[in-house]
Amino acid sequence: MINLVIDFGNTRTKAAIFSENKLLIKEDNADINSIQSLITTHEPTHTIISSVSVSPEKLKAQYGDDAIILNHQLPLPFLLDYKTPQTLGLDRIAAVAGAQYLFPKTNCLVIDAGTCITYDAIDAKGIYHGGAISPGVKMRFKALNTFTANLPLVEHSENTPLVGQTTKECLESGVIYGVIGEINEFIRMYNHKFADLQIIICGGDTKFFENRLKADIFASPELVLTGLNRILLHNV
Repeated sequence: MINLVIDFGNTRTKAAIFSENKLLIKEDNADINSIQSLITTHEPTHTIISSVSVSPEKLKAQYGDDAIILNHQLPLPFLLDYKTPQTLGLDRIAAVAGAQYLFPKTNCLVIDAGTCITYDAIDAKGIYHGGAISPGVKMRFKALNTFTANLPLVEHSENTPLVGQTTKECLESGVIYGVIGEINEFIRMYNHKFADLQIIICGGDTKFFENRLKADIFASPELVLTGLNRILLHNV
């Protein structure tokens, strides 16, 4: 069984080909042409799509009526204990499915460090409990620039000083160490609530944060794609 997995995210599109559960190839910055190339080369048996930017009608027209479009009503390999499932982000659903596949029967906290930073908890019984959403790194820098008169728009460097000695360094320090402190505190509180917690981090800023946090963390850049494939297999 060859599966095509597509994730139309907030800032970029990812696509991958799986053979059953094995990831064969992925495109981190996919477009129409690269996705079509995957289809032509691998002739997938099944397709699943998660999209926050393209309507289901357009997706069906592009990829066929047999393509599975992720939504909160689709059968999932875990139970949702969430008051408004219709508002739950598709990337969060997929990431949790990926965590459950990688660490079955385990309490997991999924941290997706992307456009937003999301925190999602699933327990060893396969029940998703919800989590939290906060601004991502770039969003924080942009907010500081947008909502003030004189602060510049900056991007973080690899070696951010704790004690900034220029305005740029102060902005970097405030954002980066603020995020690190936030993530560490969320991990501490979730560890208190859920025993033997496995921490998993994914998203565009994974590489930057994975070695800067106190806890033992499993980095999985392909977690959302893995989760989408897991949901696809649950539905075929």
